[in-house]
Amino acid sequence: MNEPVIFASELKKIYKMGDMEVQALRGLSMEVRRGEVVAIVGPSGSGKSTLMNILGCLDRPSSGQYTLDGVEVSGMEDDQLAQVRNHKIGFVFQSFNLLSRSTALANVELPLRYSGVAEGRKERASAALEAVGLGNRILHKPYELSGGQQQRVAIARALVNEPAMIMADEPTGNLDSKVGQEIMDLLLNLNRERGTTLVIVTHDPRVAAQAGRTIRVMDGRVEETL
Repeated sequence: MNEPVIFASELKKIYKMGDMEVQALRGLSMEVRRGEVVAIVGPSGSGKSTLMNILGCLDRPSSGQYTLDGVEVSGMEDDQLAQVRNHKIGFVFQSFNLLSRSTALANVELPLRYSGVAEGRKERASAALEAVGLGNRILHKPYELSGGQQQRVAIARALVNEPAMIMADEPTGNLDSKVGQEIMDLLLNLNRERGTTLVIVTHDPRVAAQAGRTIRVMDGRVEETL
């Protein structure tokens, strides 16, 4: 069986608000194995966003263990987490998060720049854009692209560093149903062809239904795994 890319054990996250403590995660445990497509679902206030921030190395748990691709990251400092994020995680966001004045090629090159890659950077970025069907749009800027094309640029940017996993936060949320399904088809095809591990956070049951497994979060814990 494939080894876990994500292994989380007894994660707790406590936020202090004045004299009050808010427990966003209450001893949550889960794992995602290499090559899986997993959807994380749950209502507002369930702890889903907090969990995503920790799994994406954007935040640290108050306690518990989190191992990402064999590396224990729960006790890392901010600069170490930034390095792990850049090398091991590709992010796809609902709002695309592209640099508006930069070309598709320049946007996709960004993770390589942050990693200190100089040689072959443009070629790798071009190949990533080709892989998402935008080989003829590499010099277009975001305002010259449709919403679906912008999300394809974001997926190419997520892929370019060959990360351990892609974490997609509501990847179809800003798209109509037809284009949203095209984006899901693209992500699922990358999983089939490349074995890319996908973790998709979504409110959309149609998106969650296409994952191989669904993890439902409620009150800061895993309520069920389907």
